Amino acid sequence: MKNIYLFFFIVFSYGINAQTGSLKGIVKSAGKPLDMVNVGIPKLAKGTQTDSNGVFILLKIPYGSHEIVASMIGYESFRQRITITNVPFTEIIIDLKENDNTLDEVVVTGTMKEVSKLESPVPVEVYSPVLFKKNPTPSLFDAVGMINGVRPQLNCNVCNTGDIHINGMEGPYTMITIDGMPIVSSLSTVYGLSGIPNAMVQRIEVVKGPASTLYGSEAVGGLINVITKNPTSAPIFSFDLNSTSYQEISFDASAKFKVTKKATSLLSANYFNFNKIFDINNDNFTDLALQNRVSIFNKWNFERKQNRLANIAFRYLYEDRWGGQKNWTKEFRGTDQIYGESIYTKRIELIGNYQLPIDNERVTLQYSFNNHDQNSVYGTTYYIANQKVAFGQLLWDKKISPKHDALMGLAFRYTFYDDSTPATADLDLRNKPSTILLPGLFVQDEIELSKKNKLLLGLRYDYNSQHGSILTPRINLKHSLNQNHVFRFSAGTGYRVVNLFTEDHAALTGARKVIIREELRPERSINTNLNYASKIFPSFGFIGLDASLFYTRFSNKIVGDYTIDPDAIIYDNLRGYAVSRGLTVNSDFNFDSGLKLIAGFTWMDVFQNETNENGIMSRMPQLFVSKFSGNWAVSYTVPRTQLGFDLTGNVYSPMHLPVQINDYRPDKSPWFSI
Repeated sequence: MKNIYLFFFIVFSYGINAQTGSLKGIVKSAGKPLDMVNVGIPKLAKGTQTDSNGVFILLKIPYGSHEIVASMIGYESFRQRITITNVPFTEIIIDLKENDNTLDEVVVTGTMKEVSKLESPVPVEVYSPVLFKKNPTPSLFDAVGMINGVRPQLNCNVCNTGDIHINGMEGPYTMITIDGMPIVSSLSTVYGLSGIPNAMVQRIEVVKGPASTLYGSEAVGGLINVITKNPTSAPIFSFDLNSTSYQEISFDASAKFKVTKKATSLLSANYFNFNKIFDINNDNFTDLALQNRVSIFNKWNFERKQNRLANIAFRYLYEDRWGGQKNWTKEFRGTDQIYGESIYTKRIELIGNYQLPIDNERVTLQYSFNNHDQNSVYGTTYYIANQKVAFGQLLWDKKISPKHDALMGLAFRYTFYDDSTPATADLDLRNKPSTILLPGLFVQDEIELSKKNKLLLGLRYDYNSQHGSILTPRINLKHSLNQNHVFRFSAGTGYRVVNLFTEDHAALTGARKVIIREELRPERSINTNLNYASKIFPSFGFIGLDASLFYTRFSNKIVGDYTIDPDAIIYDNLRGYAVSRGLTVNSDFNFDSGLKLIAGFTWMDVFQNETNENGIMSRMPQLFVSKFSGNWAVSYTVPRTQLGFDLTGNVYSPMHLPVQINDYRPDKSPWFSI
């Protein structure tokens, strides 16, 4: 009898095993294989990634019909039903199409973990290089002008320093990170933004509003996270040559190397040259700073067991720029014979991620280091500065229960700053470099209240060695009407510590005295945001909409007053409060004919209310802020070809401008468009 039972058990087990098959396929785009593509059958909770040849294999799939899904950032998602039979392998070829419609993409910036954009409780805008190719530019600084509500601004007409404004808030309120690391900050924001070439960018994620709960100081007005290319998915070789009628030349080249079976390296270089003097207004001064710039980027990706993360990246930047009187040459550097502003910049960066080998846990160490050397002369005024920033962060991503998804982190940031001014000297005028220690910890919990509602709670504590304890909480709520219509509400706080050289470069270029009335206190902000995102599928193609109402209130705002004394800049904390509020709308229309339209606008009201010595409060509009701004792009791809046409533009309403007493210039700009 036992033998009969054993016989039936073997036959039954064989019958069960025989009812499963296997799927093998290759994923391509434009005829080339793609690696690191996510491929799976969601209903069976089966998934994998393609290898370096674009190949994937899924085993033990029950016989029958199943929906297979393939997705990768920057490409349209692929969905198709397949039938698994008793053949050794069911085979499929998947062709992914490039796409700059980002509603289904995976984002990491809002919550520090990978999540679908539509599933994220934090509104995040995603921009791939497909968008920036519509209007080719040599650097990130110029490229972000394509983003609605984001405006790059040149602040110095001689040396062309610049910063990036989000929703009307000045550049120091915008935090720029590379792969989530605070690489670009303080000193490096003045000249470093133009040194980030587009060739190293895989995508850009933008969060508008404070992100201090996760990213700490400086992320007050918003956050731009530059995510660099993955060596395993980069092309074997690529180059890009771009020139303009101003005789600017930008050249990018990159190559991928499979160093070992488990190590892949991407090496890219960028060279930018602009050496033609323009003086359109005939004032004998250069209209644009002349620049020579070299950037070298090298990133390594290592394959590990259980697909654990391990990568490291290096970057070197060298730049020589000058502006001033047209007949200036380097022999006049630092003299009073011919006025010129000359800046040499050397910069090195290190960025890395390493997932610790802990079974059943996702614990990741993130680290970065940068050293920024600036040797600059403004007429006869020397400004020699060095800044070092070391950063380390340990993240624990833990699914506590089916309805609680937590993230906990320990962070430490060390900032060293030294320059040739009295700002880094003691009372006896002896050199005294500034060092700031910034340990911190944060926790967030994403709670699934129901199938349609998610709640995100976050809290961060930092201890600044100069300013003490700082607490920044936030809350985010997401409500899904259905999978195509989502509402989000966000509220949070932010803080920022002043850096005077970053705050106003005019302190050096304008030869003004810098006066600080009292010890400057860190700025604080409170922000709320209501966001609506939708996907609509009419008969002609696709429509995407994204709209947000935002309100931010600042206290202790640090203001530089240019009007009291024309020979000085007087810094003080605002005795009152400042507000940035408005509405922003993004839309894109995709037609099956190959036509694509992108349009967006932002309406803003940015002002500050200040109380004078008599207790009377007055309202002043923010300088350099247009109440209305818009951007648009019209694209057409010729069917069955790789040929495309793009027309892009921006439009701005009048903005308030700084003028002096009896100034002949207008105090408002006209409407203008590009």
